[in-house]
Amino acid sequence: MALRKVARLQTETTAVFVCDVQERFRSIIHKMGSVVQIASLAARSAQILDMPLVVSEHYTKAFGKTVSEVDLTGSYSKLFLYEKTKFSMVTDELVAALEQENLRNTKSVILTGLEAHVCVQQTALDLIDRGYDVHLLADGTSSQNTYDR
Repeated sequence: MALRKVARLQTETTAVFVCDVQERFRSIIHKMGSVVQIASLAARSAQILDMPLVVSEHYTKAFGKTVSEVDLTGSYSKLFLYEKTKFSMVTDELVAALEQENLRNTKSVILTGLEAHVCVQQTALDLIDRGYDVHLLADGTSSQNTYDR
């Protein structure tokens, strides 16, 4: 398989994805403070730069909502917040959203979240399979165990 050239990020064609940065994980994730800080910064940056912001919450009955530091309280028109029950963020619901006006031009994804070796990895692989460039914020992703990070 030939290697692809990773594109430079442009605000017009880039979306920020925040994967499962939820309350239940706060006390069990290695370096969770860093993950929360980076996810919050990424979400604020998306809004300031008028880029789409995609936020997933994995099975909220068990894991709760997105941490409050990732501010989702406003009425940001380019926010797509949804619940999922599979590991990858790439669900049928997200695939449909990627065809809508706010996400249609997305070619690159900035990805942050939990857990690195499961949901984040599956999301990155699924997005790459669909032709997206994926840029992982290394300080903004982690797992319960350091070796899974």
